[in-house]
Amino acid sequence: MSTNTTSRPATTTGAWVSNGKNSARLRGTGRRRSLPHLLLGALLVLACAGGFVLFSLDSGDRQAVLALARDVPVGHLLTRQDLRQVNAALDPAIAAVGVDQAATVVGKPMAASLPAGTLLTPRSVGDATVPPAGQAIAALALKPGQFPPEVTAGARISVVFVPAQAGTATGPPADAGAVWPAVVTSVAGTPNDQTTVVSVQLTEPAARQVAAVPAGQLAIVMLAAGGR
Repeated sequence: MSTNTTSRPATTTGAWVSNGKNSARLRGTGRRRSLPHLLLGALLVLACAGGFVLFSLDSGDRQAVLALARDVPVGHLLTRQDLRQVNAALDPAIAAVGVDQAATVVGKPMAASLPAGTLLTPRSVGDATVPPAGQAIAALALKPGQFPPEVTAGARISVVFVPAQAGTATGPPADAGAVWPAVVTSVAGTPNDQTTVVSVQLTEPAARQVAAVPAGQLAIVMLAAGGR
């Protein structure tokens, strides 16, 4: 009798398992490929851990405090709409008003004119702190064209004497100059007139000189922050 022998195709496993050289080569390649991935994974873990630590340290130094949401003039009674919360990393020497202390400042008058974004401190409210010793505040009644519309409280300016037209010319007081450095403390329009009242803080002698100049003969030049 003849015996039928059915041949079976060799599987892939049998081919490389029975071959010692191929087996060793494949195992070595697997190690070389997996090692960089392991190192990359370890570096990613370390980077994430370091970033989390830095974020935690930075967040821990920040405090929820109050800042002004808009410009407020001296004497203005603070409302909650005037305030907004900011998270800031503060120097221990700065006594900012915390969000949980809002009730202690709402309804109190501003001690000075401050621009939007200024952090609120306990000294920001209460009795007026302006003008300081040696300074005075003068009110300028100005028409459109005599001051930049961008002028707001806190702006550094020069008050400039503008001679009147020929035939009606009057000059500043004999002891006065033609330009006075000043800081704007408030800006207020009048309801039934084109006049805008700009209050400015100057030295006491300069304030007297400015007050003596006839209406219509002063103008304001707005300076860059820190300008003269």
